[in-house]
Amino acid sequence: MISPPTIPAVDSFRDVVDGNTAYSSAFPNAELSAIPRKHLAVVTCMDCRIDPLAIFGFNVGDIHVMRNAGARITPDMIRSLIKSVNQLEVDRIAIMHHNDCGAAKIDLPGLRAKVLDATGSDPADVEFHLIGDQISALEADIEAVRTCPYLPVGTAVAGFIYDVTTGIATLHDSTFVS
Repeated sequence: MISPPTIPAVDSFRDVVDGNTAYSSAFPNAELSAIPRKHLAVVTCMDCRIDPLAIFGFNVGDIHVMRNAGARITPDMIRSLIKSVNQLEVDRIAIMHHNDCGAAKIDLPGLRAKVLDATGSDPADVEFHLIGDQISALEADIEAVRTCPYLPVGTAVAGFIYDVTTGIATLHDSTFVS
């Protein structure tokens, strides 16, 4: 078991606090609406190499960005999409998986052992939504959105594969909620 830190927790976030101080001193987005200008939600991975605004040529306020490990359509992602579509006027959903994804490379027994060693708790009941085959996973996620009974018929859904080495997002499939 790892010993608890001996420094105040806030010291671990000094760069975050300082960054926000600089950002908020000339905050440019006070007039933005919660309704995205492009009526688009992008579901993507938490991978730090992915910047959906830059990838698709958008700006803050243009789209909703929703992230999790692997860009998977989980129950919590469905909850967020229901709100985005039904309350905030989104009518297009882009699901963007990517190459070199950690969710496709996780050694589940190794991860569980690491968590158990670090915390004393075994995440045996946690569903990590791992990716075995990237195309199959993306197609399953598109299908989960397309058939969601809480999204209006006609909502556009597309799946992309983003290449983290070239910046190219390739359209794999597009359909509508039906």
